[in-house]
Amino acid sequence: MKKPAPKKPKFVVKAPAAPVVTSAYPVKLAPAAEAPKPVQQAPAVSPAPAVEVAKPVPPAPAKKPAAQPTRTTIVANIDVGFGNALYIRGEGPGLSWEKGLVMDCVSDAQWIVTISDAVGPIVFKFLRNDVTWCVGIDYTVEPGASITLEPAF
Repeated sequence: MKKPAPKKPKFVVKAPAAPVVTSAYPVKLAPAAEAPKPVQQAPAVSPAPAVEVAKPVPPAPAKKPAAQPTRTTIVANIDVGFGNALYIRGEGPGLSWEKGLVMDCVSDAQWIVTISDAVGPIVFKFLRNDVTWCVGIDYTVEPGASITLEPAF
């Protein structure tokens, strides 16, 4: 019996261990690329803490409408003479016992002043030209009221 003939090996192409240079000039090879750096992962997130259920909040009390400023009106019926003025001094918003507040002349013999934001009784007295005091006791009026007087000098 005949031995089978040995088979011819097939050509196996292996990758060269070093690059083959076919140029007459020396070629510089690029340095080997660095191994890729691992991607940093975000730190692990711990689970959210349990949420407490809020107790119902009672509704806020209704706002009161803004209070209108109290206006106290003081009227004096007196003719102080041509060229003279009537002043008022006292205790209350805008008033002082040391310096008078000039009143507005609305007619020949009528003077008026309006005092705002008084929180207590207003005590006052009239003066002619902020010099001569009217006779009698001090006058008093409650906040928000109107008073008409006839002072005498």
